[in-house]
This record gives sequence, C-alpha cells and structure tokens, in this order.
Amino acid sequence: MSRALRRLLRLVIAIPLLLLLVLFALTPGNRAAVPLGLWPTDIVWVAPLSIIVLAAAALFFFLGALVVWLASLGQRLRARRAERRVRTLEAQLAGSSKKEVLF
Repeated sequence: MSRALRRLLRLVIAIPLLLLLVLFALTPGNRAAVPLGLWPTDIVWVAPLSIIVLAAAALFFFLGALVVWLASLGQRLRARRAERRVRTLEAQLAGSSKKEVLF
C-alpha cells in the first residue's frame, strides 16, 4: 500500500471520528455540569458531562495501550536478542569466509 493511500485512508477514518467527538461534546444535553466525586476522598470535580466522558475514554485508552505495550515487552526483548545473535553469526561467517579466500 502506498504512503499516499495510507494517509488518505487515515484521514477518511479520522475525520468522521473527530466530527463525532466534536458533536458529542457540543450536544446541549452533554454540556450539563455534573459533579464527579472521587470516593473515599471528599474531592468533587464539577465539569460538563462530555468532558468527563471524553477524559475517561482517553484515560482508559492510554491504560489499554500501556497494558498492550507491557504484554509485548517480552517478545520485543526476545526479538532483539535474536537479531543480535544473527548479527554475531553473520560476522563470524563473514570472518571465516575471508580466511578461506586467503588460502
């Protein structure tokens, strides 16, 4: 897939989603102030419902991304070790082939 096509596809997906987010945030029913209490503390934050929902969605999106990143950490470490081993073996093979050419 070409770079221009990927960029166009990304825009075709992103623009409607961003439009939906803006419409959700601007809908009159979602702009009502809602108190958000953090139990067991007495902290109360009053914010529009749309901001609370979007902030919670963003928070859990990043938490999910962190979980996926941590889950793939072991695979990435094994891949790095394997790449290092391949480079070492290729260097050894290149070194041994140079010695054979000299004879």
